[in-house]
Amino acid sequence: MRVVLPPRIDPDVLAGHDPAAAIVTLGGETMGTMWRVVYATRDPGDGEAIGAALQARLDDLVVQMSHWLPASLLSRFNRSAPGDWTALPADFAAVIATGLRVAALSDGAFDPAIGHLVNLWGHGPQGAQPVPDAAAVDRGRAAGGWRRLRWDAGAARLWQAGGVALDLSGIAKGYAADAVADMLAGLGFRHCLVEVGGELVGRGMRPDGDPWWVDLETPPGVDLPPMRVALHGMAVAGSGTYRKGEHGLDPRSGFPPTNGVIAVHVIAQTGMLADALATAVAILFPDLSSLAPIRVAARILVRRGDVVEEILTEPLKSMLG
Repeated sequence: MRVVLPPRIDPDVLAGHDPAAAIVTLGGETMGTMWRVVYATRDPGDGEAIGAALQARLDDLVVQMSHWLPASLLSRFNRSAPGDWTALPADFAAVIATGLRVAALSDGAFDPAIGHLVNLWGHGPQGAQPVPDAAAVDRGRAAGGWRRLRWDAGAARLWQAGGVALDLSGIAKGYAADAVADMLAGLGFRHCLVEVGGELVGRGMRPDGDPWWVDLETPPGVDLPPMRVALHGMAVAGSGTYRKGEHGLDPRSGFPPTNGVIAVHVIAQTGMLADALATAVAILFPDLSSLAPIRVAARILVRRGDVVEEILTEPLKSMLG
């Protein structure tokens, strides 16, 4: 068993640790997947009301950022006229700001404006589509792309060049996990583990003094020593083909990547950043040099013929206990 440890322990959280607390588990549905929360509390009887509040928070994020919901703010932006500015609420603004930052760092390997290509390859609300030819892919690329957006951070508004389609499925679930953890902290629950569709955020520790342990998933048939993460003040997100099939797209080419990557896990300070970086790493590998400024802690599994090779980035190696 390999153990990944946080680079920093939060002394304020340690001071508030309660070994007599109970653990409450809540969950539900959101963003076409499941959410789950475990948190420490002295009053487990409030769980039903807290679960309802968390579900309402997640429902609001769907209304803002779903590309499946025609009435969502994202869908309305996608339909907006050329030259229109759309004012964004704080959640949507935070996701766009980080998405555009990662897009710039990765030279578009992560792209929040890839909606046309997602639909073209049959991964959007329209469902399965015929395999597109090169001409159709070129048209899809030309119609979208993060460089056609203008982001006014001061006014929190986004400009529509005309026909640009956002798709935030590579970052929104990570943000949702952050938002739920933040909401729990606001309610006084600073020790929790939150999962939204496989993206996880951990705060504080368990009542028994252990961290919130999370085992990184390994694809079936791949023989690797387990890797367990002490998720204290950190987040982990994954990207890969082994569970959902070949849904990955390289926004730069418009086609699925051919680098052999079958799974990526990224550990970062927030779920939102880990989510976006997992996508970027899966596309950029083996050349991750553009991401060097943010020192990405990643485990990458690459299929080479009949063999799966595990690559750990140096920042992740430095976290192994």
